[in-house]
Amino acid sequence: MPTSRELFARARAGIVEITPAEAEAKMQDANVIFLDVREADEHEQGTIPGAHHIPRGFLELQVEGRIPDRSAEVIIYCAGGIRSALAAQTMQDLGFKSVSSLIGGFNRWKDEGRTWSVPKVLTGEQRNRYHRHLLLPEVGEKGQQKLLESKVLLLGAGGLGSPAAMYLAAAGVGTLGIIDMDVVDASNLQRQILHNLDRIGDAKVDSAKRTITAMNPDVNVVPYDMRLGADNVVEIMGEYDLVLDGTDNFPTRYLVNDASLITGVPVVHGSIFRFEGQVTVFDPYKGPCYRCMVPEPPPPELAPSCAEAGVLGVLCGIIGSLEALEAIKMLLGLGDPLVGRLLSYDALEESFRTFKVKRDPSCPTCGPDAGEIVIAEYDQLCMPHIARSSEPASTLAVPDPSGALESASV
Repeated sequence: MPTSRELFARARAGIVEITPAEAEAKMQDANVIFLDVREADEHEQGTIPGAHHIPRGFLELQVEGRIPDRSAEVIIYCAGGIRSALAAQTMQDLGFKSVSSLIGGFNRWKDEGRTWSVPKVLTGEQRNRYHRHLLLPEVGEKGQQKLLESKVLLLGAGGLGSPAAMYLAAAGVGTLGIIDMDVVDASNLQRQILHNLDRIGDAKVDSAKRTITAMNPDVNVVPYDMRLGADNVVEIMGEYDLVLDGTDNFPTRYLVNDASLITGVPVVHGSIFRFEGQVTVFDPYKGPCYRCMVPEPPPPELAPSCAEAGVLGVLCGIIGSLEALEAIKMLLGLGDPLVGRLLSYDALEESFRTFKVKRDPSCPTCGPDAGEIVIAEYDQLCMPHIARSSEPASTLAVPDPSGALESASV
């Protein structure tokens, strides 16, 4: 049976080793990946900036998901160079073409005065809470840290805002701003799951904060018990990374659209009506804006509010959850968000359709010839149908004079 020394010598004989000086010269190369294979407690004491962290005991299980490109150059380090040599041998066996082990490991790197930093790490309680996220290579600890540092503003604590807020809070989005000037009513409880009977008459933002903080103390809830208007929309939205729109009227949608283009803050938009719902993402100047899709509000008779036409309560959960999913994708840069696409859901048919949404070259706000955006009130639009139900009238019934919508798939 070989001794540990013999195993180490055998590994060194079959791998490439690199000095700290040679490795430091490669730090600015975006194609070079540093990989820390020390244990979590060692990593928490200090690491090479930007390095991936996979403890040696989990390397075989996680490295292919964390570093999918087997042709990438990977510099592996541990504390002194033994575990990294064994890890390099393992990665070569897994088909990685360009791996090397850092001579002397992190201890030598640090002793020579090279750049290092103390990483932000999850607490033991957070590791347990978000364990299922940490198992996903696309999220991992870095992604979870990103969520904890993110700020999302929810427009409305009603039918759409309720499920969205709960899932974003459960996911560990660190700051949730919630703006809503309404109070909890018994008629809300059919769909607005943030609230309950004991809170009837309470401000919705206060009720929402109580529910969310009881679910996840990591989340800082910032309540705005006020009206969103031209006098505050830019200032408030500018404090956040992303806006999740659960508003109930066209004036606010146009107001939020214009503020989004000024601040550069993306908007995840959702709306519901009876048994139908839709979701899209407005990413300023990267995709169409709301005015590209709906250049002007529809006649009141074509856009009755949910307070007048009704809505299936569970539909709010489906569309609000899809909004939360799109928000997380945007925050983490995952997958293909619904930028330039409108997802339509029919609960009676249990079917989804996707429409392409094109940018309107003549759009007065995001088009190439658009003038300066002026934030203004739009309360004259659809006034008879501005409700306080926190569920928007469907834009599926809106005429499309710009030709922005195009069926993409069923």
